[in-house]
Amino acid sequence: MSKFWSPLVHELKPYVPGEQPKSANLTKLNTNENPYGPSPKVIAVLQQQASDALKLYPDPGSDALRQVIADYYHLQSAEVFVGNGSDEVLAHAFQAFFQQDKPILFPDITYSFYPVYCGLYRIQYRCLPLNEHFEINIDDYLQANGGIIFPNPNAPTGVYLQLSEIERLLDANPDSVVIVDEAYCDFGGESAASLIHRYPQLLVVSTMSKSRSLAGLRIGFALGNAALIEGLHRVKDSFNSYPLDRLAQAGAIAAFQDQSYFEMTRDRVIASRQHLVEAMQAMGFEVLPSMANFIFARHSQHQAAWLIEQLRQHDIIVRRFAQPERINNFLRITVGDEQQCEKLIKTLAVLLKSALT
Repeated sequence: MSKFWSPLVHELKPYVPGEQPKSANLTKLNTNENPYGPSPKVIAVLQQQASDALKLYPDPGSDALRQVIADYYHLQSAEVFVGNGSDEVLAHAFQAFFQQDKPILFPDITYSFYPVYCGLYRIQYRCLPLNEHFEINIDDYLQANGGIIFPNPNAPTGVYLQLSEIERLLDANPDSVVIVDEAYCDFGGESAASLIHRYPQLLVVSTMSKSRSLAGLRIGFALGNAALIEGLHRVKDSFNSYPLDRLAQAGAIAAFQDQSYFEMTRDRVIASRQHLVEAMQAMGFEVLPSMANFIFARHSQHQAAWLIEQLRQHDIIVRRFAQPERINNFLRITVGDEQQCEKLIKTLAVLLKSALT
């Protein structure tokens, strides 16, 4: 606390990211990073870009990168916005579209940064409960609102909402901006980007941190009607004209251009996810259906707090959310590589067996 803080700062409840441990000996399955490194083409480009040119400012509009992303999603570059990670893109979107007279809507179990942004920008919001299967019920969102946002697949559950349901939501909310946060969509879902030309109120936000293995470069982007994108640029250029540095822009372009590497690593993550789900179900875990690079699981006989502590003693870290209470007995487990998943499975088997003796 400081007497020099503004009243707003005193009220803030900041987002708490997952632990980034200093020890290299841990099997780190707590922050949904990709277990496979970036494309070798990305590494090569970054080495080339580490030159005297770094004395110069980067392209403030990231024009080359925006064109590459536009080509990938069959859009125009004017329908693409990029930022310093999807969190920054989301922050700009909250400022640009959600400061309305009516509350915005999002699920009660969702990405925990949403209420943080609402606190920072003094935005009214209303949380709508997921159903008993931890699914979004579109009928709940057919009410007056100042905007709608949700991840698809949802976080931290991993549950996916079909595009037909998103269309129904858009049809019912023609005058509200609807943001679909697709941080994990590449791991089995279908992007809502295909709906952009039919729904001018739709903004799709994504990241290169997960499926493209570039969490360390901080690259996020948004796809939408050119008027929405212009709004984001107006906010961005009132805050920071150079959000993406030269290395980030070059690395992101190279990542999008290496489609075969993307598909290979994505398919390996999906295969490991399926193996992990089957193994944990065999050990008595309930695992929610996931289309992300993580799973959300609980055991009927053992508390998540005990499991997470025991795993830590075996040098494995996963994540647990104490709030809301409805999910505090779930573990969110990042899908690692084959060796990491096997270590987790074998360790859990030992822990559960020892608990019976």
